[in-house]
Amino acid sequence: MKKTLMVAALTGVFATAAHAQSSVTLYGLIDAGITYTNNQGGHSNWKETSGSVNGSRWGLRGAEDLGGGLKAIFTLENGFSIANGTLGQNGREFGRQAFVGLSSDQFGSITLGRQYDSVVDFLGPLALTGTQYGGTQFAHPFDNDNLDNTFRVNNSVKYTSANYDGFKVGAQYGFSNEAGGFSDNREYSVGASYNYGPLNVAGAYLQLNNGGSLNTAGAINGDNPFLAGHQRIFGGGISYAFGPATVGFIFTQTMLDNATAITNPGTQGAGALALSDGHVRFTNYEVNGRYNLTPALSLAANYTYTDSRIDGVKPKFHQVDLQTAYALSKRTDVYLQGEYQHVTGTDGTAGGATINGVGVSSTSNQVSATVGVRHRF
Repeated sequence: MKKTLMVAALTGVFATAAHAQSSVTLYGLIDAGITYTNNQGGHSNWKETSGSVNGSRWGLRGAEDLGGGLKAIFTLENGFSIANGTLGQNGREFGRQAFVGLSSDQFGSITLGRQYDSVVDFLGPLALTGTQYGGTQFAHPFDNDNLDNTFRVNNSVKYTSANYDGFKVGAQYGFSNEAGGFSDNREYSVGASYNYGPLNVAGAYLQLNNGGSLNTAGAINGDNPFLAGHQRIFGGGISYAFGPATVGFIFTQTMLDNATAITNPGTQGAGALALSDGHVRFTNYEVNGRYNLTPALSLAANYTYTDSRIDGVKPKFHQVDLQTAYALSKRTDVYLQGEYQHVTGTDGTAGGATINGVGVSSTSNQVSATVGVRHRF
């Protein structure tokens, strides 16, 4: 009898210990607001919006301790619209992220699945569009450099190094998954960053091959605002913190070959621009800053100049963005933000001012403003 009780007790101890080595976390963010736009296809508009700053999402994140500093990890993250309850990312169940892999304290991690690219991972945190201080509507025109995560990479294998005295590197490869078409609709990217106290420096490169191909099982499927034979993105950025203030600068360039169309993200294809000249280029220069007036109240602003070539003309986009946010608690805040964009050099073409996720103006100017609330869980 005593042996039976001892075995039962030990079994319970080991079961509890094994359970303690694994964890699964449910998390999420809900962003809802009311947005005014002065010119959307020739008309002003008031609308309820989801994800004006951060896309609404919920997810599961888990880890299992395998011993010796090695863990099995996974993330399943769903995107949705709080305005109508529909799935985001073209109806995918886990469209934001879906991956599994191994993580080592000493060597870094290797993960497989649908994931962010190296430009998003390394340059995104230095631009206001890639953070909680600006988000969707602060993106560069058409989110041409993907700093706002307009597309993710399917079928991808990604390596992210451990942090070596502030230095990190990463690389990713997205498979085409096509027999006899290894390079058809594939992706590869690399990035690196260095952090030294208040200083952050980063650089990254990404290339998509045949992102507009008919291979719908490939690395990029239905998310990219561009249909092009090749898309190349590269850039670098720097930020520096001065107590409660942080200032930064980021440069990116996007080049398209054999491009056939451009769509403004978040507009369900409205204002799509067909191209006859397949060579497109965007060069973006962003200066940004943010300041915490109090632990609860923050201010953020940026100016972005984009020099571009689209369909034989050379539009120049000037955009100024402002945001203030007030934290009601650690998980809930309210925000007010506004964007102004002015474009020159369209030479009478169909292109007008286009704030990301809002729509295309019928003129060279566009103004948008949003008041919203965010809750994290």
